[in-house]
Amino acid sequence: MTTTRLNVNGMTCGGCVASVTRVLKATPGVADCDVDLAGKSATVTFDPATTSVDLLVERINDAGFEAAPAA
Repeated sequence: MTTTRLNVNGMTCGGCVASVTRVLKATPGVADCDVDLAGKSATVTFDPATTSVDLLVERINDAGFEAAPAA
């Protein structure tokens, strides 16, 4: 398993956090995620053989938010 942190812009409320969490947990290979509204980020634990950081970013962006790997 690999853990990565993603910056997520566009979240304004708990509903946004729930949406990002739902999208991430529905992605095959994601074992766990913690979405932080105040920190505008998501920490995701995933199986790199099943998914990738690029796919996680794409899923969040498709949900209407702006995600990018944290520097």
